Amino acid sequence: MALTQAKKLGLTSKILIGMGSGILLGLLLRNLFPESTFIDEYITEGFLHVIGTIFVSGLKMLVVPLVFISLVCGTCSLSDPSKLGRLGGKTIAFYLFTTAIALSMAILIAIMVHPGNASLVSEGLTFNAKEAPSLAEVIINIVPTNPLHAMSEGNMLQIILFAVIFGFAISHIGERGKRVAALFNDLNEVIMRVVTLIMQLAPYGVFALMAKLALTLGLETFGSVVKYFFVVLGVLLLHGFVVYPTLLKVFSGLNPITFIRKMRDVQLFAFSTASSNATLPVTIETAEHRLGVDNKVASFTLPLGATINMDGTAIMQGVATVFIAQVYGVDLSITDYAMVVITATLASIGTAGVPGVGLIMLAMVLNQVGLPVEGIALIIGVDRLLDMVRTAVNVTGDTVATVVIAKSEGEFNEEIFNDTQAGKTAGSFRDQVKGQEA
Repeated sequence: MALTQAKKLGLTSKILIGMGSGILLGLLLRNLFPESTFIDEYITEGFLHVIGTIFVSGLKMLVVPLVFISLVCGTCSLSDPSKLGRLGGKTIAFYLFTTAIALSMAILIAIMVHPGNASLVSEGLTFNAKEAPSLAEVIINIVPTNPLHAMSEGNMLQIILFAVIFGFAISHIGERGKRVAALFNDLNEVIMRVVTLIMQLAPYGVFALMAKLALTLGLETFGSVVKYFFVVLGVLLLHGFVVYPTLLKVFSGLNPITFIRKMRDVQLFAFSTASSNATLPVTIETAEHRLGVDNKVASFTLPLGATINMDGTAIMQGVATVFIAQVYGVDLSITDYAMVVITATLASIGTAGVPGVGLIMLAMVLNQVGLPVEGIALIIGVDRLLDMVRTAVNVTGDTVATVVIAKSEGEFNEEIFNDTQAGKTAGSFRDQVKGQEA
């Protein structure tokens, strides 16, 4: 009987069990063996590190081939160049719009709550921020000199551009292009099947990641910035579970509850991996198979969103800017706050694909309004946990934009969206549409 019930557990339940038991094990070992070298070497940095890293690497392994193949499939089915341009324009506009909302809300709430005070200033604070690339460098770096190198480096903007050009060329060479397109469609189905297989390992990977986090997280850093932590967390949850569902309802008329229910697996993946790129295979699979978005939209908007849409990071930057200003006793004007919103919103595209992009963007924002970059050192201790939550918010925003844009382009199947069983069995958007037409 117990075995039958275990088999009935869905993936979400299994991931939650893995997450909870991992945290429990980590806290238990941390309290029972606080200074154990054996636990550190063989459990934390040994067994748990190996299992967790293999799981995340398995997801990342699929990102480049999935994005390239899926985007080629989507682009070669868009023979009209104007439609591709319209799709890109809508996507970037929606991402910039939600980022501006996130920043404005974060700054307003942080001003009202006032999380910072001068007692937190320390002479020993240091932080070395990497220099952000110039606008000219960003534009130049979008075009790959070597597409294979871009793929090996995981440079998403370069991969997206090359895949779009490649797919567009396929759609314009007649019968030979159709044969190539058929091959890529078959490869896309294979990749999606591999995604499904790796998703079955998620509970074990999440268990290892959460156990290691519980063992290594320095809780002593929470005391001084606890108010900052909960302000950021509160705004993230407000944006993820109020703002996004509201935008979904307003722009598409779809049921936000159905959307959130179907997004649970993606959000749990994003929370446990703290990486939008690592979660991308699961996000695309969910958007196509469970939410009813056609591949030609999902394959474009989701990889682009994972690269440039950083609402969760924007919220952190908004609250952090107000927090650091309060700590150092600097009064920012309305103009300064407006500059924060504009700078961070545009920087979300301008610094796309740069390692450590969140802190680079925050350093840019602080410099823009004359605040000391050293203040970033105050919040680094709690950033790991917040990074997990804001990644879940980011992927939710990517998918809301994808559904809204797909609906506006007529590339959306509402029956799949409303079907509670959609995506639980093998079959793509195209297969389900063909079945309905038959």
